[in-house]
Amino acid sequence: MIINGLFYKIEDQPIRMCIFLSFNGVATMLGALLGFALGHATESSIKPWKLIFMVIGLLNFAWSIVFIWLCPDSPDKAKFLTEEEKAILIKEVASNNMGIKDKSFKKYQAIEALSDIGVWMLALIGLGCGVINGGTSNFQSAIIKGFGFTGIQATALQLPAGAIELVVVITGGAIAFFVKNTRCYVLFGFCIPPLGGIVGLHLIPLENKWGLVGCTFVQFIVGGPVIMSWVLLNANVSGATKKTVSSGLWFMLYASGNIIGANIFYAYQAPRYYSGVIGLLSSYSGIMAIIIAYRFLLSWRNKNKEKIQGEMTEEMKQRAIIDGFKGFTDFENPGFRYSL
Repeated sequence: MIINGLFYKIEDQPIRMCIFLSFNGVATMLGALLGFALGHATESSIKPWKLIFMVIGLLNFAWSIVFIWLCPDSPDKAKFLTEEEKAILIKEVASNNMGIKDKSFKKYQAIEALSDIGVWMLALIGLGCGVINGGTSNFQSAIIKGFGFTGIQATALQLPAGAIELVVVITGGAIAFFVKNTRCYVLFGFCIPPLGGIVGLHLIPLENKWGLVGCTFVQFIVGGPVIMSWVLLNANVSGATKKTVSSGLWFMLYASGNIIGANIFYAYQAPRYYSGVIGLLSSYSGIMAIIIAYRFLLSWRNKNKEKIQGEMTEEMKQRAIIDGFKGFTDFENPGFRYSL
């Protein structure tokens, strides 16, 4: 009845988020097809590479307007839901002990966010993801061309990368949803194939160009760690101001990472791009180390709360929901439990 509205609980349901955002894989495939087609427009007065940027940029701009217009920022503003459906949805959202967003700024929550080591751990993961994304998204075609393919062929060879991302991200989201407390493990697992691919790019002989291309395909799985870190951030940070500051910090470091990633690949190092490979290798290794430490941190916090409170009763669960609606942070809410 309210299947569309249920995406409002996307922050605490990894499979919904992964399905919703794995459309990035579809977009990658469509972008590759569109780029391949526009790359053949050699008789146009506009150079093919400029035409690709203009067409894809215009499509993104048009879709952003539609998205802003159709997607409200809270359940109570969803025009496509009836009052009854809104009430059901708000009750569903309440079960994550976070309530509905409060627009008032609370200074102490901002300070708490900046002093929370867990928030910084996820932000550093965002930095690593940004470095990887900035490197692979900007230089995948150049890397593939370095193995002996033309520009048009390199564009077409991005199709499998999108398909791999689509399958892996949805699979990871399903595991995190159906198997309790595996979100950190899933994020760790997302990093294993691309890390192996980076090692392959460094070690596989240049004569084995298809093996090298296969190593570039798995680099687009970076969408998996990005999505899962969003899930963990939204599920484990409570309080509207604290969550807003935490999300802002994550995106700031993610954007910085994209800038760094775009500047560690040098043309004179083609086709191996040693500095880029080292940067990506360091980023994946750092992400994997941090997520394990993050899981230990959350597990320790949960155990401390259980020592103080004891076993959660139904009354305590209801109290936690009420405290969530009051805008309490995860530190303030005794009944809040961190998702692992």
